[in-house]
Amino acid sequence: VVNLLGISITVLFTLLLVFIIVPAIFGVSFGIRKVYMKTLLKIFQWATLRIERGAKEKNHPLYKPYVNGIIAKEPTSLEEEIKEIRRSGSGKALDAPEFELSDIFYFCRKGIETIMDDEVTKRFSAEELESWNLLSRTNYNFQYISLRLTVLWGLGMLIRYCFLLPLRIALAFTGISLLVTGTTVVGYLPNGRCKEFLSKHVHLMCYRICVRALTAIITYHDRENRPRNGGICVANHTSPIDVIILASDGYYAMVGQVHGGLMGVIQRAMVKACPHVWFERSEVKDRHLVAKRLTEHVQDKSKLPILIFPEGTCINNTSVMMFKKGSFEIGATVYPVAIKYDPQFGDAFWNSSKYGMVTYLLRMMTSWAIVCSVWYLPPMTRQPEEDAVQFANRVKSAIARQGGLVDLLWDGGLKREKVKDAFKEEQQKLYSKMIVGN
Repeated sequence: VVNLLGISITVLFTLLLVFIIVPAIFGVSFGIRKVYMKTLLKIFQWATLRIERGAKEKNHPLYKPYVNGIIAKEPTSLEEEIKEIRRSGSGKALDAPEFELSDIFYFCRKGIETIMDDEVTKRFSAEELESWNLLSRTNYNFQYISLRLTVLWGLGMLIRYCFLLPLRIALAFTGISLLVTGTTVVGYLPNGRCKEFLSKHVHLMCYRICVRALTAIITYHDRENRPRNGGICVANHTSPIDVIILASDGYYAMVGQVHGGLMGVIQRAMVKACPHVWFERSEVKDRHLVAKRLTEHVQDKSKLPILIFPEGTCINNTSVMMFKKGSFEIGATVYPVAIKYDPQFGDAFWNSSKYGMVTYLLRMMTSWAIVCSVWYLPPMTRQPEEDAVQFANRVKSAIARQGGLVDLLWDGGLKREKVKDAFKEEQQKLYSKMIVGN
């Protein structure tokens, strides 16, 4: 038994070294993951057809998500809608500024619409799928429709938990260990081209190993627009692995809060080899201090581009929410990046209100794969007539348009906070102008 175990471990390590670690070092791929993805797609197509046929045979209603929403909203103003309500109710237009009881119907309708089809809270739950992907993370027990589907689902469970999960854990441990060890050793070298060259390739190698630990299949578009030194890379934010997705194709300076535990060990090792910008918890709340540190970094054109996620929280990859203006105030060239995940193979969204980091990583590592596309957009600079908010919105719109995401003005902070009074006061002011004038 001991001999067999030793042989198995040796064979496994050899396969990892030859097919994963060595290709990661040189940035090449044998195409195994793409073959795996195409095979899964064919299985999903068969399963979908089998579910539909079985549902018809058993008169089992199939769940279909509302892709385009359930409320048809027309882009009209408050004044126009109230005028229409008054006109249809009393036959009078809004000639004189006065209150009418029928005005309350506008606010009642808007309130019911918001409850029925909330634009915000549904951005913080898993994206609904058109068809089942043979994962057990659903309230709809499709595997019981037929025996063959149940057997296929059980076989998938065995593959994901008994083969893929141990393999992925081993790769993740290898990547993190090499990152800590490599950056620590490089950190002792004197500053210069040699240190910069080694640091870059250590980071790229380790991130590529971590990408393979998630069986991530990434397609990069328009690589000629990749961020350059002295700039800021901004991207939409779905998951903590967004960092790994981007850093496996480029060399960035990270920005973030100082952590303890394992994350703290990794941060301290990384900053020795690369000029990352870490903030203490008390410093993060000081917006001016953060802006000063970032400005000092981007003014040095020899320093790496800073990677920032201006939304400040994870969104479920169906939309892009409000960008915080801080990153757009410092006058640096902004390199927008759009990231779009394919939820068929695994949901990359981290709902931090529902799952802890360990649970989230376990769900990721027991998914079929992480498939995504990354678009590097042309660099953008702030126009003379623009303020920071307008610039942020222009960048956000470009990312949403390229990634096929919904462009929302809401603050992602609503994930944990109540709506600010300013939003309610804005509606009150608009109505007051109708009643009493300016």
